[in-house]
Amino acid sequence: MQQKQTDIRVVRAELYLLPIQTRVPLKFGNETLTHVTVARARVRVENRKGTVAEGWGETPLSVQWVWPSAVAYETRHEALKAFCVSLAKAWASFEACGHPMTVGAAFQAGPLHDLWREYNATHDHAMPWLAALVCCSLFDIAVHDAYGNSLNLPTYATYNADFMNCDLSAFLEGDASVSFAKKHPQDFFVQQCVQRLPAWHLVGGKDPIDESELDGSEPNDGYPVLLRDWIARDGLKCLKVKLRGNDAAWDYDRLMGVGDIAAEMDADWLSADFNCTVTDPAYVNEILDRLMIESPRVYGMLLYVEQPFPYELEEHRIDVHSVSARKPLFMDESAHDWKLVRLGRELGWTGVALKTCKTQTGALLSLCWAKAHGMTLMVQDLTNPMLAQIPHVLLAAHAGTIMGVETNAMQFYPEASNAEAKVHPGLYTRRKGRVDFASVSGPGFGYRATEINRPLPGSIILTGV
Repeated sequence: MQQKQTDIRVVRAELYLLPIQTRVPLKFGNETLTHVTVARARVRVENRKGTVAEGWGETPLSVQWVWPSAVAYETRHEALKAFCVSLAKAWASFEACGHPMTVGAAFQAGPLHDLWREYNATHDHAMPWLAALVCCSLFDIAVHDAYGNSLNLPTYATYNADFMNCDLSAFLEGDASVSFAKKHPQDFFVQQCVQRLPAWHLVGGKDPIDESELDGSEPNDGYPVLLRDWIARDGLKCLKVKLRGNDAAWDYDRLMGVGDIAAEMDADWLSADFNCTVTDPAYVNEILDRLMIESPRVYGMLLYVEQPFPYELEEHRIDVHSVSARKPLFMDESAHDWKLVRLGRELGWTGVALKTCKTQTGALLSLCWAKAHGMTLMVQDLTNPMLAQIPHVLLAAHAGTIMGVETNAMQFYPEASNAEAKVHPGLYTRRKGRVDFASVSGPGFGYRATEINRPLPGSIILTGV
């Protein structure tokens, strides 16, 4: 690998833990999220010329999504927070020097993997690799931000041969028809990056969609509760429908109910998220076929199907060609890295839902592999508030998705981002069905962090040796 004077290494890491309460519950699989800890990192880096810069990264530690388990919630919650502390120490002492893609990939293959294996060897309950990635992602994102800041350039302007230590062939394997030699992430970005994206609204499994589903426990806080009110207020055109995956009658009725409201309110698109609980493709196929026959309009509005099947793709090698023959089929929880994307493509998946919470480094590598092999992309949310929203939306803007970006923090904890919204008002509201990030500007991820007046709790600070 080629050394460059712009190469960086981490010399300091800070960790902040910010608790947030949801205004309404959000269901993940068999569990329900009512509060979350958002983990925020600030890292300091130094390049070979001695230039010092800082960067920020942030990710919600959504326990129910990253670690579905019968293990008590608080046990998993505390484990994730403690793992973040261990990662802060590891990042602060990590001596690798290079472009963030090089440093990030090396950290995942080395310290992250080692700490994850150590945790699982010393505890009765195994932490999923997805959980380890989420805990790592805030530091990885911060390193990418710091690198751009060290150059006074937008981070997305640095994913090319001028700055990277090597091409993509050092990270990715192609095949007879695809070579990553002399290719860099920038080669797979859209040529014109728009600043307004269609916004997907999440219709959660516990969300009331009409008056008949109200039970009196709904908040009276000035924000919409019913689906029609959300569509009317935000001008929504895209609705992601959370399903159960183990109750075909409920899932069909839910799709029909949301589809009918969408058609009435002039929304254009639906997606179906089966919550990773399906084990037989016939379950999905029968719902899709019934929709096509009984409600062609709703079937036509269904843009794609998301992750019906279990997280562990290597353990559950289900042939899904029959589903993707009906509708585009997107990997989400199964797509931890490009190697799993490759396996998914062999099994019949046609698209990949990228997430910055699996690390910026990993998201970009999966993006490049998927695009090179003709797969479609989406960028899915982890209910990202505050700073976490910015790299999330930037990834969608540069990736070129099938349709916009999922963004739902304004549904579940809208007040959490008030400080950031004063600087970036278009990012934390949805107007005319879109989010607007024209305010994101400057070096790194364009947070404009010095302008954001957010009081932070005490931090855990670790300095490299």
